[in-house]
Amino acid sequence: SNKREFAPDGSKDVNVFDIKQGVSVNFFVKTGKKKPKQLAEVHVHDLYGERKYKYEYLLKNSIDTIPFTLLEKVESPMYFMVKKDFNAEKQYKKGFNVKELFSLNSIGIVTARDKFTIHDNKKDLKETVRKFLSLEDEEARVEFNLGKDVRDWKISYARADLEKSKIDYDSIISISYRPFDSRYTYYTGNTNGFHCRPRKQIMQHFLKGGNVGLTICRQFKSGNQYSHAFITKEIIESSYISNRTSEITYSFPLYLYFDSPFDITRQKKPNLNTETIEKIAKCLDLNFLPEKEESSTKSTSTTNTFTSIDILDYVYAVLYSPSYRDKYKEFLKTDFPSIPYPTDENMFWQMVKLGGELRQLHLLHSNSVKNYTTDYPQDGNNKITRAIRATDLELSDKEQQLGRIWINDYQYFDKIPVLAWNFSIGAYKPAQKWLKDRRLKTLNFNDIQYYQKIIAALVRTNLIMEEIDKIKF
Repeated sequence: SNKREFAPDGSKDVNVFDIKQGVSVNFFVKTGKKKPKQLAEVHVHDLYGERKYKYEYLLKNSIDTIPFTLLEKVESPMYFMVKKDFNAEKQYKKGFNVKELFSLNSIGIVTARDKFTIHDNKKDLKETVRKFLSLEDEEARVEFNLGKDVRDWKISYARADLEKSKIDYDSIISISYRPFDSRYTYYTGNTNGFHCRPRKQIMQHFLKGGNVGLTICRQFKSGNQYSHAFITKEIIESSYISNRTSEITYSFPLYLYFDSPFDITRQKKPNLNTETIEKIAKCLDLNFLPEKEESSTKSTSTTNTFTSIDILDYVYAVLYSPSYRDKYKEFLKTDFPSIPYPTDENMFWQMVKLGGELRQLHLLHSNSVKNYTTDYPQDGNNKITRAIRATDLELSDKEQQLGRIWINDYQYFDKIPVLAWNFSIGAYKPAQKWLKDRRLKTLNFNDIQYYQKIIAALVRTNLIMEEIDKIKF
C-alpha cells in the first residue's frame, strides 16, 4: 500500500492480508550441487489482482504448477530479485550519473519543527519569532506545541540562535517547501539552532545570487513510475519532492558563489564536474562556456558553444521522458539517475529547448501558465472548508475529461483536466496537495490565480513530455 503499487495493466492490486506491507511466499531449496561461493538460482512469479483471485490461485496451484521465471542473474552489488532487462542496464550505465555531473549536493534542510519554523507569509513568521522570544521555554513549548526536546533540536537552542542573529528580518527568506509551494522561514544557517540541519554548505549558494537547482531523490519507492525530479531557485526543505524517509530530496545547485578577494563582488562558477563536461563537449563537438543570460536563446545555426544552463535543461528533459522513466524504472529505484550522453548536436538542442521550457514552467516563469483555461465562477468567502480527496474531482465534461473541485459548499474550481489533477511529482499530486495543505484557510485573489497557473503548468508539462518522447536519445 505504501508503495502505491498497481497491477501491470493499471488495475487494483490487493494484499492477501489486512496489512500495508507486501507479502511473498518463499521456498528455499538445498540441492547440495552448488559450488562454494556460488550464488543460488532465483525463480520468481508475481501475482497481481484482487484478494479473491489470489486466494483461488493459491488454492488451485502448487510449487510444481506455478510458472516460475528463472532470473537471468542476481549479483552484487544490488542483488535484484525482480525481472530486469540487463541489456538496458548496460546501456544505462554508459551514461553519466547526476551525482558525478554536479560537484556538490546535499539533502534539503531539516527543521525538526516545520509548523513552527515555516509559514505561509512573512507576517506570521515575524509574529511567531517575536512571540517565541517573549515567552519562557516551557510557555513556548505549550504555545507552539513544540513537544519534547530531542538531541539536535531544543527550545533553548532555537532561542539562542535567534538571539545571536539579533533578529534581522532580512534573514526571512523564501523556501521551496513542496512542488509549486514556496513558503517563508527565518534562516541563520546555524546547525542545531532555529533549524536542526540548515545545510548551509549548499543552501548558501541560493542566497548569494540568482541560481537554479535540480532537485531529485536518490531512490524512489512511491508509485509505479518514476516522477522524482523537480526544480528550485531557492533553498529546499528535505521533503520537497517526497515525505518518505527513503525518498529524501537532494539539491544540486547549478552555480556556486564565493567572495572575491580582490573586490566586493561575488563571483560564481558552475557546480559541474570538468571531466563530465569535457566528455559531453566531445560528444557534441562544441565548446563549453560557463554561463549565459537565461533569457538568451540557442540554435545550432548561430553558435558552437553550450553552457551550464543548457546542460541542466538537457538533464531535466531526459528525466521527464516517459520512455526513459519506463525503460530504466528498476535502476531509478536504487540510485541517482544516470543520464545518456547526447548523441548529436541536433538532438541535444531539441532536448535543451524542451527541458528549458519545463524549467520555466515549473518555476512558473513561463508565459504559458498565464493561459489557464480553468474557471473559478462563484463569489463567496473563498475559505476551504472541505477535506480535499483524490476522488473528489467530479467530471463536469466527460468528453473532454474536465472536472470540478469544490472548496466549500458554494465555490469550486471548474474545468480542471483529470490528467492535471492526477499528475504526480514524486510522492505528491500538486493539484491536490496545494489545496489540501490550505484547508480552513481563506484564498485571496492571488492564491486563486496561482492555483490556476499550477494547473496550466501541469497540463503543459504533460504535452512537453509527449514531445520529448518523439526525440531519439
